[in-house]
Amino acid sequence: MTAPAIADLDPFDLPDWLGDGPVAWATDTGLGGHLVAGHLTGGADETLACDLLAVDQAYPAPVLDEATRTRVHQSWRHGQVLLLSRDGRATVAAPGTSWTSEEVLVALTRVARAVGADPARWSVRLGLS
Repeated sequence: MTAPAIADLDPFDLPDWLGDGPVAWATDTGLGGHLVAGHLTGGADETLACDLLAVDQAYPAPVLDEATRTRVHQSWRHGQVLLLSRDGRATVAAPGTSWTSEEVLVALTRVARAVGADPARWSVRLGLS
């Protein structure tokens, strides 16, 4: 299996609708593991694939290189979040090895702020798996 193509993602390169109105993030399956597939939705036909990645998962192999993982931790420490493009999907990178509902809320609050949105206009829908 080949490693996914990973690159930095500038919040200002994301669609404008993320900062304009109500936005909801939902899991595609549930909160199992270090990588949670999900998507952001806005108005009528506005959808953006957006996953959550806990970057400290190291078995059976590290999920990110050490330099990127360090930048994730530095961003988090400063109240920010590092956004990545992972195989063409927007990905929210955060410290940890898995996700809890509270960590999801904190991460997406930081994403909302990064795109210039009011976090109170964003919501989260978690699926049971």
